[in-house]
Amino acid sequence: MNNKATILIAIVLAIVATAYSAAFIVDETEQVVLTRFGKIVREPITTPGLNFRIPFIDTVNKYPKNLQQWDGDPGQIPTKDKTFIWVDSFARWKITDPVRFRETVGDVRSANSRLNDIIDPAVRNAVTSYRLIETVRSSNRELDTFEEGFDAADGGQQRQSYGITTGRGKITDSILTEAQPKLVKFGIEVVDVQVKRVNYVDQVRESVYNRMIAERKQIAEKFRSEGEGEARKIRGDKERDLKEINSEAYRQSQIIKGKADAEATRIYADAFGVDPEFYSFVKTLEVYSESIGNDSALVLSTDSDLLKYLKAFPKSLE
Repeated sequence: MNNKATILIAIVLAIVATAYSAAFIVDETEQVVLTRFGKIVREPITTPGLNFRIPFIDTVNKYPKNLQQWDGDPGQIPTKDKTFIWVDSFARWKITDPVRFRETVGDVRSANSRLNDIIDPAVRNAVTSYRLIETVRSSNRELDTFEEGFDAADGGQQRQSYGITTGRGKITDSILTEAQPKLVKFGIEVVDVQVKRVNYVDQVRESVYNRMIAERKQIAEKFRSEGEGEARKIRGDKERDLKEINSEAYRQSQIIKGKADAEATRIYADAFGVDPEFYSFVKTLEVYSESIGNDSALVLSTDSDLLKYLKAFPKSLE
């Protein structure tokens, strides 16, 4: 009895194990290809859910259904205008035909290797076919970094050289257009390709920096020259206005002084005209004060006008 029970339990366990190994779950991010001895036995399973296989015979090969990432190796590429730049690109791809994918590349790692062989040359072809500015910009929107004096400094030629006809967006579209047909046979669809980074190589970067410095110095020198000219004009206007003010002030002061002297002369004339003798006396006293000092010695004639008032000076006051 015990042997029968043991055998029964063993049979049940074997059935459970077989059923367990026969069932498998497909995740929403996966798609499955069933193979039997290396051959595909049914259509790919792309919908999530519970599925079954012949245990120990069929093999479940799972492949991602969501978007996968591809990062290219940065490389040095010359543009159409002979400028060497470093270009770093990336792409997003997915498996659209898991059967073909299995038969050609087999796994994601091998698929990335195929993408390297196809997308990298497409990126190189696109970059070398256009000028550098086409790879950098997507529109002719005016840049805020240009100074107002920039156009005047070079006649507007520099701004015209920044005009684009294709743009970065169309270049990346051309990369996608060139690469996608070559990937169909691998069951791969490239969803998007973008240029992640564009930079000058060291030698070109140094030359560009020097040119930018020279351009900014040229603009700064132009502004300094204009500022110096404006400053000189302001100083000249100031000096002219100052001379005009001083001249007008001097003229007014001389007029006032002349009028004052004339008025004073008139007053003196009127005052001294009343008594000429008194005027003569006052003027003689002024002469005495200016010409005779404590140590002065005068020799005068008896009929001198200067001696006239000295002779009349009372002796009692001596």
